[in-house]
Amino acid sequence: MTTETTPRPSFVLRRNRGLFITACLAPALLLVGLFTYYPMIRGGVISFQNYTLFDLSSTDFIGWGNFEKVLAEPGFWTALANTGIWVLFSLTGQFVLGFALALLLQKAFRGRGLYQALVFFPWAMSGFLIGLVWRWMFNAEFGVVNDLLLRLGVVDAPIAFLASPEWAQTGQIIANIWYGVTFFSIMILAALQSVPQELYEAARLDGASYTQALLRVVIPFIRPTLVLVVLLRVIWILNFPDIIYAMTDGGPAGKTHIITTYMINKIIGAQDYGQASAVGLIVLVLLFAFTVFYLAATRLEKSRDF
Repeated sequence: MTTETTPRPSFVLRRNRGLFITACLAPALLLVGLFTYYPMIRGGVISFQNYTLFDLSSTDFIGWGNFEKVLAEPGFWTALANTGIWVLFSLTGQFVLGFALALLLQKAFRGRGLYQALVFFPWAMSGFLIGLVWRWMFNAEFGVVNDLLLRLGVVDAPIAFLASPEWAQTGQIIANIWYGVTFFSIMILAALQSVPQELYEAARLDGASYTQALLRVVIPFIRPTLVLVVLLRVIWILNFPDIIYAMTDGGPAGKTHIITTYMINKIIGAQDYGQASAVGLIVLVLLFAFTVFYLAATRLEKSRDF
């Protein structure tokens, strides 16, 4: 005599629920795979091929040839050094000014809503448009920056800011700081508003000054947000060529290229997708190494606090 076993209702329910969730997620997973992971994998493959638009009939695998060519070019190392300067000074300026603005916006005052709108406005603009605006501001003939310096008697003649590698990179960093301060202000202001008032009151009862309460109570409380924001911003700044392309297009003579504009120039100028993909893979490795090191360092620092 055989007995048939029927699935339990709970098992059937879980299975149907799993199938329903899978069906709902399938379109999103398909789009992510199609527009994110496939280009990443395809780019990794192309980085080992002789892939140029001048000769698509021969796309043979050449191993590490593209990497060797890229690493042998002085322009790559100039772009890499510029990238370090670009990220370091942009991030420092954005963080310091963004933190200061967040502390100011946390306090109640008349017209705070309008002031917040003005502070957050740059974040709604295109990075390329911001670069164009600052390019005109630094213009040697009729830029507002030279006009102000002449009126104040700081200089005797207009300065061609964007024609000098040092001044051009400084101008790009100033424009990027102006653009990115808003992001830090928004994120840090949200984190500050999550700090319980009891912590402020306890610090005041212990006789702590405003600075002491900020350094010993507030910052440790919002440290996870600060860690995440800094990590995200480093990645975004390194992958943000818009301002540089709009202001100088990597000039003069390619001296203000960062690693991402250098990679794009390989595509647009040299039409060499193989070398461009090799540069992109190098950038990916550098970002991954930085992320691992940064998270490990912050976890080590956090463990020392206990």
